[in-house]
This record gives sequence, C-alpha cells and structure tokens, in this order.
Amino acid sequence: MFTSQTSSFQDSIDVEEREDFDSEELAGFTQKVQLSCYYTIYLYQGTRSEASGENVSWNQRRADSTASQDDFSLTLVDSSLPSEAEPELRTYISRRLSKGALLGGMGNIATVELSVPEQAVGCYCCLLEQERSPEQPDADGNGYVICFMGGSEKGLNLFRLELDKYVQGLRSSLQAPENLETEVRPYLSQWYEESVMHIHRVVQLVQNNISFLLHAALSHTHVEVVNSDERTKADVTRFIKAASLQGLSQQDTTAASLCKAISEDTLSDLSIDCSTSPPTLTNGISNRFCDDWIQAFLNAAERCNPFLLRQILENFKLKAIQDMNSLKRFVRQAEMSHYALFRCCQFLQGCGNGDVLLQNARAEHSDLPEACSIITVLEDFLREQSQAQA
Repeated sequence: MFTSQTSSFQDSIDVEEREDFDSEELAGFTQKVQLSCYYTIYLYQGTRSEASGENVSWNQRRADSTASQDDFSLTLVDSSLPSEAEPELRTYISRRLSKGALLGGMGNIATVELSVPEQAVGCYCCLLEQERSPEQPDADGNGYVICFMGGSEKGLNLFRLELDKYVQGLRSSLQAPENLETEVRPYLSQWYEESVMHIHRVVQLVQNNISFLLHAALSHTHVEVVNSDERTKADVTRFIKAASLQGLSQQDTTAASLCKAISEDTLSDLSIDCSTSPPTLTNGISNRFCDDWIQAFLNAAERCNPFLLRQILENFKLKAIQDMNSLKRFVRQAEMSHYALFRCCQFLQGCGNGDVLLQNARAEHSDLPEACSIITVLEDFLREQSQAQA
C-alpha cells in the first residue's frame, strides 16, 4: 500500500514525466527560461457603428494599419511585436473575429506562428467591448482586442483567470486616447510580470519556507504580511488563493464541500515579516506532505519557469484533494468495519497530511456522530504517533 502511495505522489511531483506535455515543452521545462513577451492592442469597430471622437483619434494614429472585413474593422493601436510580425497577428485575429471565435470579455488562447525568434508562441486574446449607448442598443459595438503573447498555449492556459482579470483592469484607461502613453502602454507591457510571475516571486521570497504557505492554504490559515510593499502583499494573497482547494472541483460535491471546510480549532495567523532578508515567518506550521513539495518548487523557481511552477502547484492541489476523497471513503467504511479503521490509520500515517485531512473531515462530518467518533479515534492515533516520534 505504501509503495503505491509513494509512486502516485512521485508522479504528482515529477511534472517533467507527465504525458500531457510534448517533448518540446518538456525540454523548456528542464531549462532555465528566458521568455520574450509581447502585447498588441487593436481598436475593433462594427462597420455599422459610427466612430466616436476618441476612436477617430486612434484611426488617425494608425490609419495605415487597419484590416477591414464585411462587418468589422480592426485598427492597430499599439504593439510591442516586431513590425513584420504584427500584420501576421492582425490577420489571425481577423480570422478569429470572422468566425465569431472571440466573445466579449472571455479570453481565447491558442498557438500562433509569427515572425518572432520563438516562431510559435502562445497567444491570449480578448475582445473588450465598450458599453453600448441606450440610444442604439442594437448597434454593432466597438471595443478593443487585446493580445498577450509568450510561452506556450498550455502554459498560458494555466493563467487564464489571471489574464482575464488583468484585461478587465484596462477598461477605465481605454476611455480616452490620451491615456495611451501614460496608462495603457505601461499597463500592457507589465502583463507577464503581473499576471504570470507572482507565484515565482513568492517562492523566491520565502524559499524553503514555502511549505508553511502551502500548509496555510490547505488549512485555511490566515496569512499576514508585514513590513513589505503592496505588491508583495498582493503576491502572497494570490499565492494562497491559488494554492487553496476552494472551487477545485465543481462536479464532485464531496470535494467541493471539503474545500470549503473550515477548522473548528483556532489557528494562529501565519506572519511573514519582510523587514529581514530572508523574511521571518512566525507561527509557521507544516507537515511531511507539504515538506515533500519544497524541492520541486525551488527547482522550478531556479529555472525561472512560472508555467512549471503553476503546474506543480496544480499537481499539489490535485494530490491533496485525492487524499481527502480517500479519507472520506475510509471513514465511511470504518463505521462498519474495524479493518477499514485500521486502513484509515495506515493511510493517515503514510500520506503525511493527516492533520489537514482530519481537520477538513471533522468540519465536513460535524453533523454525523458516528463519523465524528471515527475521526476522534484517528486524531488520537495521530497524536500518539507524533508523541512517540518526538
């Protein structure tokens, strides 16, 4: 049984052996990554819509950089792509719009071939529609198509939610053309740092103490960051949210309820004091399960590969939710079988995450007396094991 558990756990950590990545992507995962990232923004206009004064300004700026179709036109506003690559991207976006493949506010990710050193890159594009006026509710809308390019399609897919949120942050700045130099361009140029690199920055910040943050995310422990800038505080908050199991499974109601379970015990907040280098962590709690993932995170951070880091984090969450489901099954069986109770004890001893699993199981089964009695026995077993080892 323990051999099987160890094998399954090692498969979760060894992202480089996963079958859902091709050989080229695996080669990129095992090397230090130096990514080139690009952005492009286009003005999108339905041909039946009259351009507003602000849109006329965009058109005057890029009058020779427009792709027109029967029902829309696409005008370049700004781009960091090489001059020979931008028309290729515009042709690709025009095809996607013609097929109705870009829906307002929803990002679309694909691989595109452009005249850039990488040749084929992952491309996130989103149609950000402007609000339609009450006077013309049925008129074809205007808006902006925003494109972010870098890494691979599968890599960008790991950050889809972050990219969607980042694009929405442009809405207010796009109301006036004069914001291009002061707001829009700086914002777009930071897409990779702000939407993709936050996990990497957190791992680099805490190093071996990353296990404390992983445990805090699983156990719903509040994390407080002091003596740091706002960006670091936001990075840690986003890391904890990304490592949390909340909302991981929508189809499995058991997993969903376990993700939302909150400990009945009062845990002290995990404090990260950034006034020292490295930061000082207070009230840090970890376990063998979280400790076993430290080296995988450090290796990926050393390679500067945020996509690998995110995949490792997803594997960490997947393994945790699998163990939670296994424990619930064992607890249900243990209500009718002493042997199943023995298997529960073996499982908790082997998985290294017993404290978190039982914490969530107790919250989930709080209204089931028989299950609670089983969980109490298991808690006593873990406590005795811990005292014996000490």
